[in-house]
Amino acid sequence: MTTGPDLQDLISANDLKGIKQWLTSQSSVDIAGELGFLPHRSQVVAFRLLPKDRALTVFEHLDPPHQAELLEVMRHENVEELFENLEVDDRVQVLEEMPAKVAARLLDGLDDQERKRTSALLGYPKESVGRLMTPTPTVLDRSVSREEALAKLQSHHVSMPTIAVTDNNRRLVGLVHLSTIVAANDGTIMDELLLEEKHQVNAVVDQEVAARLMQEADLLVLPIVDDEQRLLGFLTVDDAMEVLEEEATEDAYRAGGAEPLNEPYLNATVFTLAKKRGVWLIVLIFAAFLTINVMESFESTLEAIVVLSVFVPMIIGTGGNAGSQAASSVVRALAVNEVRPRDVVRVIWRELRVGLSLGAFLGLVVFPILWLLYAADVAATISLTIVFICGWACIVGGVLPLVAKKLKVDPAVFSTPVVSTLVDATGLIIYFTIANIILADQIAAAMS
Repeated sequence: MTTGPDLQDLISANDLKGIKQWLTSQSSVDIAGELGFLPHRSQVVAFRLLPKDRALTVFEHLDPPHQAELLEVMRHENVEELFENLEVDDRVQVLEEMPAKVAARLLDGLDDQERKRTSALLGYPKESVGRLMTPTPTVLDRSVSREEALAKLQSHHVSMPTIAVTDNNRRLVGLVHLSTIVAANDGTIMDELLLEEKHQVNAVVDQEVAARLMQEADLLVLPIVDDEQRLLGFLTVDDAMEVLEEEATEDAYRAGGAEPLNEPYLNATVFTLAKKRGVWLIVLIFAAFLTINVMESFESTLEAIVVLSVFVPMIIGTGGNAGSQAASSVVRALAVNEVRPRDVVRVIWRELRVGLSLGAFLGLVVFPILWLLYAADVAATISLTIVFICGWACIVGGVLPLVAKKLKVDPAVFSTPVVSTLVDATGLIIYFTIANIILADQIAAAMS
């Protein structure tokens, strides 16, 4: 946590001594966090005042969008060294954030070996785990002894807690903990020390699927293989955590009816923010015409029983909220692999019962109040509508994310805004249908 004077104030005052003192007193993680809030020029000023080794460490702690911005602003000022010192998977993420010309220049500045390693990862599909993996140059053959294994690991300065074991064709056989090798008896071969479970994924698998697997299996590293089961590299736990954070961020944006930002919020322009939100607002405005059409269809009912219009906001609000709750629950369940699209019937049956239970409870709460304020038939109309609309809304909210998943669309897209808009229109049909049944005599009298 940062303390003392504000870094931006020190930079604005051109207090170089104060800036150096501030940088010295903070950890690399705190410095990286503070740089993310600074304007581009201020970032460069603070970064230049860091000692070389500290600058590299701070740069590694920056998020890829901030790394890309800093490299672009600094231009030719020793950015190649910063870029080359990144792990190859982090390097790929930075390149994805940068303009094509700048990315090409940085890639050309790498030595041949690093350029080949980076280009290899860039060759995998976007969002695939192959782009995030850390290539693994050191593996152990399944037939080597404990002594041979330790000698190889020491000569290659390998410090990973989990080591890959392969056959002669570099096909993954399994994993072994470094601590297990150290504690084993002399002469023990690697085949005898393998972990019981072997998790692996293909390099073209979606990165979120791989990250979820790591989370569920409590893995620190996940082997990445090709179509022939040959080991390509590892997905590490820190990269998996970043993937899950990004996915949670995307879901949060889409659940609120906006497209995810591809850059930090404070760095995004007003136009960018408006564009990300405006697209969905346009879609929802046109969807709202469904509600208007329903209201027009039952205009005669409203004219006959004017009091019904008073409860429209409450009816559609209750339905929208119930549907959004169901959608949020199912989206989350899909994210953690608790339900699948084929479970749609089970989800419908469950959400129907939940919705009717909620509706019955709410109906019982409002019925006596409405009876006292209006009349028994009006109270019955509103209460019964709430029961049915909650049941219907929960079904809609539960099913739409499953449909989206089946269609390979982000389930969060069919969350709060879409469900609310759809339930508004269909909920009014339920409302006026029930009203026409219960209040039929009053409506006929008023229209005659």
